[in-house]
Amino acid sequence: MKSDFHTFRGYQLLIQQQQALTPSMEDYLEMIYRNCVKEGHVRMNQLADQLNVRSSSVTKIVQKLAELDFLIYRPYGIIQLTEKGTTMGKFLLQRHNMLKDFLEKLGLTGTLLQDTEMLEHHVSLELLKTIRIFLLFLENQPAFLQAFTEFRQTLPKATPAIDLDN
Repeated sequence: MKSDFHTFRGYQLLIQQQQALTPSMEDYLEMIYRNCVKEGHVRMNQLADQLNVRSSSVTKIVQKLAELDFLIYRPYGIIQLTEKGTTMGKFLLQRHNMLKDFLEKLGLTGTLLQDTEMLEHHVSLELLKTIRIFLLFLENQPAFLQAFTEFRQTLPKATPAIDLDN
């Protein structure tokens, strides 16, 4: 009898088989989308600066994204999104913003960007939909969020190692 349970790496491999984009490619596409919304295009050096990577890394990923028809790229020119790239970029930015909003509402501050980045590449569509519903609930029930925030403030600042019994 085969189990539905997999190791973390096993789930990663299943997800990779289902999608063409790696987490790194998603980050590039999301940043390209952010720029294209503002300026209509982005340049290679601008992208390298924003993602804190070398230009050679940008070139490799941009070429792969172009091969997958997410963007239009000409060497030494500007990068523009295709319709497919715009659709995916919009989804990636919405996913990022939704997870960031969710973590902020939970009270996360110090590692907000890092945790958002780590989560966004490994979250299922089902969990995203559930988080979206929960965020809509919080919008419609501000007293619930207020009660949670007040409860968090009653807890000690320095929490010991996680005790799953309490």
